Amino acid sequence: MSSAARPVKGSQTYRRLLGYARPHWGVFLWSILGMALYASTETLFAALMKPMLDQSFVARDPEAIKLIPLALMGIFLLRGIAGFLSTYSMSWIGRTIIKTLRGEMFRQLLRLPTAYFDRTASGQLLSKLTYNVEQVSQASTNAVTIVVRDTLTALGLLGYMFYLSGTLSLVFLLAGPFIAVVVVYVSRRFRRVSTRIQDSMGEVTQITQEAIEGQREVKIFGGQDYETAHFDDVNEHNQRQQLKMVATSAISVPFIQLLAATALAGIIYMATHDSSRTITSAGTFVSFITALMLLLPPLKRLTTVNSMVQRGIAAAETIFELLDLPPEQDHGKHSVERAEGRIEYRGVRFAYRDDAEPVLKDVSFTVEPGQTVAFVGRSGSGKSTLVNLLPRFYDITTGQVLLDGMEVRDYRLASLREQVALVSQHVTLFNDTIGRNIAYGRLASSSREQIEAAAEAAHALDFIRELPQGLDTLVGENGLLLSGGQRQRIAIARAILRNAPVLILDEATSALDAESEFHVQAGLEQLMRGRTTLVIAHRLSTVEKADRIIVLDEGRLVESGTHQELLAKGGHYAMLYGMQFRDAGASV
Repeated sequence: MSSAARPVKGSQTYRRLLGYARPHWGVFLWSILGMALYASTETLFAALMKPMLDQSFVARDPEAIKLIPLALMGIFLLRGIAGFLSTYSMSWIGRTIIKTLRGEMFRQLLRLPTAYFDRTASGQLLSKLTYNVEQVSQASTNAVTIVVRDTLTALGLLGYMFYLSGTLSLVFLLAGPFIAVVVVYVSRRFRRVSTRIQDSMGEVTQITQEAIEGQREVKIFGGQDYETAHFDDVNEHNQRQQLKMVATSAISVPFIQLLAATALAGIIYMATHDSSRTITSAGTFVSFITALMLLLPPLKRLTTVNSMVQRGIAAAETIFELLDLPPEQDHGKHSVERAEGRIEYRGVRFAYRDDAEPVLKDVSFTVEPGQTVAFVGRSGSGKSTLVNLLPRFYDITTGQVLLDGMEVRDYRLASLREQVALVSQHVTLFNDTIGRNIAYGRLASSSREQIEAAAEAAHALDFIRELPQGLDTLVGENGLLLSGGQRQRIAIARAILRNAPVLILDEATSALDAESEFHVQAGLEQLMRGRTTLVIAHRLSTVEKADRIIVLDEGRLVESGTHQELLAKGGHYAMLYGMQFRDAGASV
């Protein structure tokens, strides 16, 4: 059943793909005009052979001797103009479709929920945005050019051949049904192999990206041989799939040509046989054979274009699959200029998948405006997941998360996230200037004075001033030209400039040396003033000043209180605190 349904699905996908060319119908009409003129030159050239032989060489007609060279030049001048018109017009449409599709895909990626990126390799997404889209362009424009232009050429030449000799033309057409059977079989195989090629390209992109991003770890842990072997495996798999595509094309094209050559041999035999009276002159015979020979290249291209179309359909299916994914749910209607910052979790349960064990189990607590609450617990206890529910990076399974007494799902997403600033251990900086990294997104309209004030409050302005171009210094990809502490302070400056009422600090100082931590901690204290702050920290020394500490264990809230209260209880927190400082003492 699936094999029967697949061609229907392919035709629907192709129609949807061609819909991207519909807005450019005016340019397409110019291209069709160019194709029609180009196709007509083939027939005109074949027709010119008859008078050239019969009148110029045989009859030695002076008028024909003068006009035929001029006619030949005119045909090829028209051919050149028509070829440029059709090729450029269709190429313009193709590149416009690529631009449109890539724009839609990029905007869709920005709208998709966080859970999608958790389960999808970034290399696969990059492959769709680069390699797959190029395949789509070939199917939507290059293939259309070949189909339209070569079909018109074939029809014109066939019509002229029937005009010269219907009997000989019918002999050639006898090969048609056999060619059609081959094309149908090859179409199905091209589609299957094309899908595998695109998947393998995603694997090649993914492994390459990981090796580039993790090149320090690869070098320090001697992973070159492992990464090379891993890459060689997927690279070889990609080669095998590409060669399957080549082999299918290489076998099918000569077979089709053999069928056409068989028909051609029959035509030559009939035309030159004594009993045949279908050809009346040498010029007619040469003109017929010329038309037939000119007919073979467009027929060959029409058979090979199928692989291009099937690759495009397979690529378009993966692209439309991405574009059709549901974006983040944003059904809330409530907007707020600035929240007070009261946060409440009521009986919250959360699992990353419906069939997975819950990561959070019946968690309830309240944070009053301006309070600092720290979340501690073993790795995997659910701390980061818990705070990620507040800005709705994930939606809870059951229960409620409220901001100022209203459930977060009732807020418009943009309004909800405007109330939250985030500083995490893994700082994301963009390949832009320091100033634009601080004033990022909706903060782009901030004045230079506001940016400098935020940088100063984050204890970042001193090192920024020492850079060659100050705030206008480019930070490199993900800020690699800066130290960890410097990147962290830029992230803090960004959060200060955001001036949101709720702040999330996720391991913001865990990976810093003592000097960097001192500056970062000073910046964080400035940032935390007057804000509701949720702190996640492995190092318990960083949360001792919190108004309240919440202890999680295996997704459950097991303890809550101040640092001194929890130590006095002698429970989970006291055990974690004792283990951490005992380990610290042993390391000293």
